[in-house]
Amino acid sequence: MPLPDAVRESLTAKLATLYGDRADEALTGIEAIADRYDLPAKGEDLWDETDAVLITYGDMVRPGDGEGHALPAQTQWLLDNGLKGALSGVHLLPHFPYSSDDGFSVIDYRAVDPDVGDWEDVEAMGEHFDLAFDYVLNHCSAENEWFQAFLRNEEPYRDWFIIEDPDDPRLKDVTRPRTHPLLTPFKTADGTKHVWTTFSADQIDLNFAEPALLVEMLDVLVGYAARGARILRMDAIAYLWKRLGTNCIHLPETHTALKVMRDVLDAVAPGTLILSETNVPHAENISYFGGGDEAHLVYNFSLPPLLLDALTTGDGQYLNAWLHDLSEPGTGMTYFNFTASHDGVGVRPLEGLAPPERLEGLVAAVEARGGQVSRRANADGSKTPYELNCTYFSALGDPNASETPEARDAHVRRFLSSQAVMLALKGIPGIYFHSLVGTPNWSEGVEETGRARTINRRKFTWAELDAHLSGAAAAAVFEQYKSLLDVRRAQTAFHPEAPQAVLDLGPSLVAFARTAPEGEERIACLTNLTGGPVTADLSALSGWRGGEDLIAGGACGERIELGPWQTVWAKETA
Repeated sequence: MPLPDAVRESLTAKLATLYGDRADEALTGIEAIADRYDLPAKGEDLWDETDAVLITYGDMVRPGDGEGHALPAQTQWLLDNGLKGALSGVHLLPHFPYSSDDGFSVIDYRAVDPDVGDWEDVEAMGEHFDLAFDYVLNHCSAENEWFQAFLRNEEPYRDWFIIEDPDDPRLKDVTRPRTHPLLTPFKTADGTKHVWTTFSADQIDLNFAEPALLVEMLDVLVGYAARGARILRMDAIAYLWKRLGTNCIHLPETHTALKVMRDVLDAVAPGTLILSETNVPHAENISYFGGGDEAHLVYNFSLPPLLLDALTTGDGQYLNAWLHDLSEPGTGMTYFNFTASHDGVGVRPLEGLAPPERLEGLVAAVEARGGQVSRRANADGSKTPYELNCTYFSALGDPNASETPEARDAHVRRFLSSQAVMLALKGIPGIYFHSLVGTPNWSEGVEETGRARTINRRKFTWAELDAHLSGAAAAAVFEQYKSLLDVRRAQTAFHPEAPQAVLDLGPSLVAFARTAPEGEERIACLTNLTGGPVTADLSALSGWRGGEDLIAGGACGERIELGPWQTVWAKETA
């Protein structure tokens, strides 16, 4: 379909900013993409209280040997276990052929990894769940044919990657999320060249300063929407654009490029949602909402470490302060709330929100529970924690607890309260598969791969998963998690844009009230962060009339007694 005049005008201005007198090259390519696609709108409403997204690998649940593709097995497992409805969507982590990093070094953007299945399997899952795809746009695999053509010095690919002089002093200004060298030497048909590799020597950064590369990646983007993606996760987008003399993170060109992607999707695949992934301090993170013209959804990256800190210390002062100051995104924008993902718990989002000693305590707590700590390189050559590698379930255990039913129940209760806080907050919840089923640290996997992140990336055969869920702790987590999801989706007060008011009930509690968009219901969400009893006094909640505990049942008055690590969702009496 032809681009509407308003969209064409908007794109022309943005592309001129990015490419100057080469802007027409990009615009012509975008018009060709629009001519190839005319996708129906993906629904009238962006989201509602029934939205909850499972984060999973395409081969997280596999059939037995020789029994077919992995993705159909996972789809069937979700259906057999009553998760259709409880979950509105499934975020498939990169399900393309790859060479490393469990999918984030993409060999072929337009194919499905044979270990996962094929596009028919993806579309079959989409018949039951909304789908989210990873758009790994910052880099591709060293085995990707584009990069192999670059090594052969072929047009146009020799301009699709970034070559720099390793002795350029300006490279020291570049923000580094890893400790390995920024540039990697490769032998090419034109001699050895040092190529920009932000995340690893096998993940080669793409050069979005080249218009033809932008057009190719936009075609990939729209192609994913055509394959059924309702949400597109912009992986590592903060590092997209490079300009020496800057820190090469969050550059204006990066935001402009994201606005171009938003314009194209709004015109060609209306209703497709953009989710930005920027594991950085909070103010930088939410900048990707733009003025309502960039991401629809932004990962709430400060939540996982702040919530973990609160529940390991029993002190919610920093979590509550952050929640109190959390900005309202505005209409058509909301947070993507989560506690765990395929990565670890990023700790850069703690910067400015908690003192250094709390980070030190959190690092020690995770290490005491069998986790590991990944570090990044600073400009002065020092290294600081970047990510805590641990399943969220193990992170909330007690390393000194005995192996008793009472200790197990306390662990389950503390973990599920972390999930209940996340589920009740304003936004859309994202639930990592290993949180749903209460998976402990997979230390054996780390020994096999030598990579810290493997601790949180175990994959199961169906039989292995059944065996795991036969354990008392995992079974309790799974069944109670499903119950929380069922309760949540029935409450209009949990609409992603429903107002949220944080209640100051002291550091032992995290407390907030959610009110339905039309004011028809209100829920007080209370969680005891400690291992002892706590009383929540709701007298400060204007007009509170008492209500019903949606989780445990029973009436709630003005003063609510909470047991150790208990959560109450008190729905106000009409």
